Order: sequence, then C-alpha cells, then structure tokens
Amino acid sequence: MPTVNIFHAESGVAQIESAISELRRFIAEQLTCGAIKLRPEEVSIRLIRVQSGSFMIAPIEIEITAHAFPERIQQQDEICLHIRTFLRRTMGAGQDVRVWLLLPQLGHSWEE
Repeated sequence: MPTVNIFHAESGVAQIESAISELRRFIAEQLTCGAIKLRPEEVSIRLIRVQSGSFMIAPIEIEITAHAFPERIQQQDEICLHIRTFLRRTMGAGQDVRVWLLLPQLGHSWEE
C-alpha cells in the first residue's frame, strides 16, 4: 500500500492536517489503476516536521512511494502534477508544494 511522507515547516501544518482525509481519498484515486483499486484507508500518510535551517526546495514537499504498476509509470508526472494542483487548491494558491512519486518494486509484511 502507498506511503506518503509530507515534509513541512511548522507554519503550514494546520492546513495540511485539515486536508488529510481529502488527500488520502485523492491519492487513492490517482494511484488506482487496472491492476489495483485503492481505498483511502490503504494510503498511509506521515507528517514530518523539518527543522529550521533545512534546505528544502519548497515549504511542503511530498514523497509518495507506491508499487511500480505499468500505468503508474506511464502517468507518473501527471499524477504528481494532479496531486500538487489538488494541494495548492486545497491549502491556498500561494502555497508552494513539490511532489515526488517513487515507484519501486514493493513487498509487504502482512497477511489477510
């Protein structure tokens, strides 16, 4: 299941937290493909506060790690842009957000 690490400075955390439910739903939709249909509760989101003095590219940076299904590989730039646009719209147009989609081969550690 996808993991989402959101790196942020303290100043934007309230806006991020208020958008978590919508963000989980949106990321699940964006990462759904022919091989798998994701539900929002299958997306793990972690908020990671960055210390002042760090050298981030933007005030909010997001790394999404998900399995490398062919559809995701073909659409990876569009997926990142859609998520960035969603977050900028949700948190305010002035907020700079950068999104990376990491698509390795993944395994998992649980059974159903």
